[in-house]
Amino acid sequence: MKIKDFANKYQIQIDTIRYYEKENILTPIRQKNGYREFDEECEKQIQLIIVLKQLGFSIKEIQQLLILRDDQSISNECKESTLSLLDQKIMKLEERVQFYQRALKVVQTIKELASEVKYLEHIEEIERLMLSLFIKDL
Repeated sequence: MKIKDFANKYQIQIDTIRYYEKENILTPIRQKNGYREFDEECEKQIQLIIVLKQLGFSIKEIQQLLILRDDQSISNECKESTLSLLDQKIMKLEERVQFYQRALKVVQTIKELASEVKYLEHIEEIERLMLSLFIKDL
């Protein structure tokens, strides 16, 4: 598949795909005419990249994970660094899960208050509940 079709399929900008290739996290096949060809392996790569980006991984962190996956001869220091990174990501994800659990309860409570047709009577409580969800650096 050509770059335009690949970009459309995954709803990614063509420049982003080129950037991923430049950063060696996406490796399309280069044809003799220089065009990129995106095969099933590229599709697996982009799907992994998309998931990792959604989980909050930076490009540098994705590179680090791919090195761990692809290079069996990496140093113990590199392995330890990657494991530490994964521990940090686990903690961040757990924080996000807790946040969304709290947010769900708040929204359910707001719905209950709003459905009582006394929404204006509860407006201060609703605002307090909404503001209780505010946290920096989610």
